[in-house]
Amino acid sequence: MAVPKLEMRPLGNTGLKLSSVGFGASPLGSVFGSVSESDAVASVLEAFRLGINFFDTSPYYGATLSEKMLGKGLKALGVPRSEYIVSTKCGRYREGFDFSAERVTKSIDESLERLQLDYVDIFQCHDIEFGSLDQVVNETIPALQKLKEAGKIRFIGITGLPLEIFTYVLDRVPPGTVDVILSYCHYSINDSTLEDLLPYLKTKGVGIISASPLAMGLLTEFGPPEWHPASPELKSACQAAAVYCKEKGKNISKLAMQYSLSNKDISTVLVGMNSVKQVEENVVAATELALFGKDHETLAEVEAILKPVKNQTWPSGIQRS
Repeated sequence: MAVPKLEMRPLGNTGLKLSSVGFGASPLGSVFGSVSESDAVASVLEAFRLGINFFDTSPYYGATLSEKMLGKGLKALGVPRSEYIVSTKCGRYREGFDFSAERVTKSIDESLERLQLDYVDIFQCHDIEFGSLDQVVNETIPALQKLKEAGKIRFIGITGLPLEIFTYVLDRVPPGTVDVILSYCHYSINDSTLEDLLPYLKTKGVGIISASPLAMGLLTEFGPPEWHPASPELKSACQAAAVYCKEKGKNISKLAMQYSLSNKDISTVLVGMNSVKQVEENVVAATELALFGKDHETLAEVEAILKPVKNQTWPSGIQRS
């Protein structure tokens, strides 16, 4: 049986088509453990070979290391620039947050140098709830529009955890100004609140990227890292769900990935990868979903285990002025 190619999905009104699985490059910055340059490059090459065309990073990941590693991987591809789509971010750095026009304008040049590129496809304001949302509306996004006119970026995005930041900004900028939103941890088995926002985002013509289908490690056999901000109750329910899957000979991470991929209104599901093995597992999850559909039985059992903690999120800072 021929293995289906990764599905390509349109990203809002941008005209871009993204692979349903996106390559999250934060692990290339050694943020979840050390990654060698050869492993980083090999994972980018394998991702592209298997049909992943979207790569996402930020200067914040690994204090610029992720961008440098991704840049080396993309260079090693040796294919025309138009064959892959790159997103990086501005406003969040190792030193802290700075959404000023001056800083984000300087930021793109630094990122392009590290990525060894002439432009990025999507430039996103990173975790805007930690800055002033009004500054993002009145200062940051106008600065990014100038970078768009200069040809350094093609499209503008915003990212963050609380969903209300997206409506706050999109209601205050001219239509078509923000092309993309990146939401994380709000479209996974334990939290599907992004779903409520999808009709609104569609009316705004905004492309939707959903990151962290594994809820930053909650939906894995290993469990989340120590610093994970979820409540003990949520962690324990996810652990029980993972144990249940393992006993049935299933993998909770694959189940979670397929759950997130099955909503076609989401352009791409962004998942962190730092090895050829991880790349292959994520692509297999997508291709098996295309061939056989969701594992409804196991999913129903896992949803029942997680029901008491469904849509329970964790705090994140929001400042409006």
